[in-house]
Amino acid sequence: MRVEFMKKRTDCGCLRVSDVSKEVILQGWAHSIRDHGSTIFIDIRDHYGITQLVAELSKFNEQEQKEIKSLSRESVIEIKGIVKKRPEGTTNENLATGEIEVEVKTIRILNACETLPYNWQDYQTSEIFSRLRYRYIDLRNPRFQKNIETRSRIASEIRKYLEELGFLEIETPMLTKSTPEGARDYLVPSRIHKGKFYALPQSPQLYKQMLMISGFDKYYQFARCLRDEDLRIDRQPEFTQIDLEMAFIDQDDIISVVEGIMVRIFDKILNVKLQAPFPRMSYKEAMSRYGTDKPDTRYGLEIEDIMDLIPKDIPIFKDIFESKGCIKAIKADGLANLSKKKLEKLISQLRRFVRNYKAKDIGHITIKSDKIKSPLTRFLDEKQIQKIIKRMDAREGDLILFVGAEEKIVLRTLGEVRTKLAREHDLIPQDKFNFLWVIDFPLFEWDEDEERWVAMHHPFTSCKKEFINNFDTNQAEAIANAYDIVLNGFELGGGSIRINKPEIQERMFKALGIDEKTVQRNFSFLVEALKYGAPPHGGLAIGFDRLVMLMVGEDNIREVIAFPKTKSAILPLGGAPSIVDDSQLEELGIEIKPEYKIQNIS
Repeated sequence: MRVEFMKKRTDCGCLRVSDVSKEVILQGWAHSIRDHGSTIFIDIRDHYGITQLVAELSKFNEQEQKEIKSLSRESVIEIKGIVKKRPEGTTNENLATGEIEVEVKTIRILNACETLPYNWQDYQTSEIFSRLRYRYIDLRNPRFQKNIETRSRIASEIRKYLEELGFLEIETPMLTKSTPEGARDYLVPSRIHKGKFYALPQSPQLYKQMLMISGFDKYYQFARCLRDEDLRIDRQPEFTQIDLEMAFIDQDDIISVVEGIMVRIFDKILNVKLQAPFPRMSYKEAMSRYGTDKPDTRYGLEIEDIMDLIPKDIPIFKDIFESKGCIKAIKADGLANLSKKKLEKLISQLRRFVRNYKAKDIGHITIKSDKIKSPLTRFLDEKQIQKIIKRMDAREGDLILFVGAEEKIVLRTLGEVRTKLAREHDLIPQDKFNFLWVIDFPLFEWDEDEERWVAMHHPFTSCKKEFINNFDTNQAEAIANAYDIVLNGFELGGGSIRINKPEIQERMFKALGIDEKTVQRNFSFLVEALKYGAPPHGGLAIGFDRLVMLMVGEDNIREVIAFPKTKSAILPLGGAPSIVDDSQLEELGIEIKPEYKIQNIS
């Protein structure tokens, strides 16, 4: 409902045949202008829609005619006019206002628009830097305005749902302490405490745990998080997550709340009825079937082990058997029906592609009506190849692809090949939302570069109770109380049941090779807090930008963020990062190394 002072203006998307003969005031942008000589047609646009205006030049004085004739696209105008029904045969069914037009009585140019540096109507072929440099023009696109509006509506529904469940929205600090775990911190120098730095929060993790220790039962926050890490289509240096934490709960409680959120917003926003509970799959099963812990289950191409069907004496696989590697395969339905030229090109591309993931090569079996073709026919007889075909449940027209190497390499390679084939050959059903819970993650993973165990999620994650006595001495086997929610191949959110006892937390730090000095410097306040009656607690964080991206059907989160950054973490609108005055640096006690110093140009 409009507030009183706005009642004089009518939305450009609300007029209908029932409004004919009404006098209205419209304000907005000149979306398009069509000069028919004695008559000028102008489409006026605001956030709510478009209305066609008709200006009969003979009804205006000479000065007014001149102004109307000089009107440029995207100028801001105000008109007063009479709503009329469009003449027979001129209805525009593509517009909600397509049955009417407004005959202009008076027109004012509130702000003339110069030639646009970037035309938002050509956004699909425009260079992304230009789009972001002139983001205020880019966002005039109704598509992106709809995305931002939908984002707001989703946030509103989530707030309503969580507050109905008794959650409190509580803010946590933006200037925090730097910790050695996770991505790189963005650091903020302190003017008052020279030589010391704040860190911008990668997440509110420790503070939401403090809230549970404080006695709050259910917390949530639309938290702004900042991480100095490499960007990709679903990652920005600053992002928003829906942060949840609850006391006296277990994994099923958290899962139930999150499923409730998804059911609510998909129903209210998209009119999509989700069926809960969502499927669950262990980390081990997800990796073995899909080669990733965030599988897209909308399509098949599942990984199968075929090593037991390959004789050990085949020379090309000798190294794999001796190194205790594995041979696994996927089946692509119908791809063997590609023309000979296209199939050869696909195999050639895949052979180059798999080298990105440390696989030496990829083999294939094509099943056609005339014959079965494969490099393996030089080493395997027809009976042995038929066993592989049966294992893969392959039929005429199918393509079997296989990789042999260390298991970690094989799984990742086939997981990437699976995704590549599905995207490039239209194997993914559209308008389908497949949710999945991945559970039972390893507590630790081995970091080959640092040659030590690191936390797969974070160092505050508890282990399953059956590993409580030896998680720190048997890191390879320990299973975490952790869970991720996956949607269409994207990790939508992740969480865990936290460690709530100081002695367990200290054992975890030791298992991760974090020495007492580092613990004291970075985590002493957490360990201390756990000593004063910390309840069992756990939570989860949902990537809000990523969720909105998937719900509105975009393929990059920048399209659902008002002012996103580029891949190189630059904010083109306004220009950040930027140099600062020497006087500002002096206040902070900071000096830039000569090789990084850029001269201020005024």
